[in-house]
Amino acid sequence: MRHRVAHRKLGRVTEHRISMLRNQATALLKYEHLTTTVPKAKELRPFVERLITVAKRGLAAGEANAKVLNARRLVMEDLQDRDVVSKLFDTIAPRFAARPGGYTRLMRTGYRKGDSAELAMVELIGSEFDPNANVDVPADEAKPKAKGVGGRLRAAAERLRGTKKGDDESRKVTAKPTKGAGAGRRSTTPRKAGGS
Repeated sequence: MRHRVAHRKLGRVTEHRISMLRNQATALLKYEHLTTTVPKAKELRPFVERLITVAKRGLAAGEANAKVLNARRLVMEDLQDRDVVSKLFDTIAPRFAARPGGYTRLMRTGYRKGDSAELAMVELIGSEFDPNANVDVPADEAKPKAKGVGGRLRAAAERLRGTKKGDDESRKVTAKPTKGAGAGRRSTTPRKAGGS
């Protein structure tokens, strides 16, 4: 029985798993969104939320107190990028000062094409990611902005699949008429495998 076994192993040894979580946490705090598989996303959430809570506690103690420095050192154990740590203490932690927890959102976006793994987008609350925001589209072709979580999920799923709504008609294959005597007849019995 697996009593008191709290976390997923994710098919990795401990050092690799911790390194992966640190890298994903750095990317999530840097870009404020991340697409990964659902089990990895579920393991990432408490890891990142603990870092944000430590930063919040350090800022709540005040700048004159040594707790800010201690909190930065505790966060630097997991995040090696100084720019990300300064962003965490300067912008992200003050944003969540009044929030008692739940700093991240996990949205399932579909299945990966290669191995059919279920994907999820993890994002920080308050930094709703719009995948079409940086695309320059002429004013006459601009489509309305997707509102809410559902619209962002659809846009992320389209981006992952590489399809758009109008692509379905262009991808349909039309049946070509075949020539010959038996063109209209289909055989219901399978062919025999092997010799003549």
